[in-house]
Amino acid sequence: MTHDPNTLSRRSALGLLAAPAVLSAPVHSQSLRRVSFTLPWVPEGPNLIAYVARANNFWAEEGLDVEVSRGTGSTAAAQAIAAGRFDYGMAAASAGLQMAARGLPIVQVASISYDVMMALVVRADGPIRQPSDLNGKRLASVATSGDYPFLQPFAAASGIDLARVEASTVDNNVRQRVLVEGQVDAITGFATSIVPVYTSQGFNTRSFLFSAAGLSFYGNTIMTQRARLTSEPQVARGIVTGLMKAQKFMLLNPDEALRIFARQVPESALSRTAQQQARVGLGMARLAALPERVWNEPVGFSEPAEFTRMLDLTMRYLATPGDTRPALEAVVTNELLGGVTMTRAEWQRAAELASEFRPLVG
Repeated sequence: MTHDPNTLSRRSALGLLAAPAVLSAPVHSQSLRRVSFTLPWVPEGPNLIAYVARANNFWAEEGLDVEVSRGTGSTAAAQAIAAGRFDYGMAAASAGLQMAARGLPIVQVASISYDVMMALVVRADGPIRQPSDLNGKRLASVATSGDYPFLQPFAAASGIDLARVEASTVDNNVRQRVLVEGQVDAITGFATSIVPVYTSQGFNTRSFLFSAAGLSFYGNTIMTQRARLTSEPQVARGIVTGLMKAQKFMLLNPDEALRIFARQVPESALSRTAQQQARVGLGMARLAALPERVWNEPVGFSEPAEFTRMLDLTMRYLATPGDTRPALEAVVTNELLGGVTMTRAEWQRAAELASEFRPLVG
């Protein structure tokens, strides 16, 4: 995408979830292999597992000392990973696919989120009960946001006639405010960024996901340069195994994961609002990690058919002149997985624990 989904409510989130640019290494790390890792943005629910992996020594158990740096957006993170400025990192799947289409040597080695949650977001007490109710109403979008290229196909698939919608583009910094103030009836964006801020402020919303209209991308995935899979296979496997242990821990122990996050990133717990924002952000990330179709696979499994479909969407809606469609096997692999699994009972338990957040995106 041209804009990271995690950049949508940044100004609201910066004061709450800011953290040091680099998570410092533990004192015992001298004997471990140093590895650099970038987040897509500031520390928050969707990337919390990196902090769990460090705090619970999941990476250390693999012989790794991982230096975690904050990012400035998924596109920038994917570019930095592809260029080798970071050994590994986390970013939205679409950003990795865009970089691959531009010929950069980036591969996605594990999946964390199976829905980036592009959405039409409306007031819960407003007149819009289904997407087609937007006809005759007011809509605000951010033209540089990653969801924007998909507004027209979402509208066409959802009974929305954009000719009958009073649509406007606004700055990212005011998008959420115009809905609260009643200047518009709906906004578009990424629910994982918008909804936690609204919910923490007591503003109730309803979200209509683009994925329900067939326009679905994975959210965060783990990425690296393809050459590392052959030059350092054990390091690559260790990075993925440590993160997937953290993913499993987070899904089954979300409250403890939040406590770990608060200790690692104290700013995330400075106020009740910040705590609620982190909690809801993690809850929505958990929902996106739990589609039943992957319950028989290792934790972190990437579905080849879904990546094929995401490549189709990337080339149709996001490609720029000169981009070429990469081969599927060049952009995604499951070869590092298998070290972490969950039983069906564990998946069901994780889904039960996350169910309270389902109404936020249902």
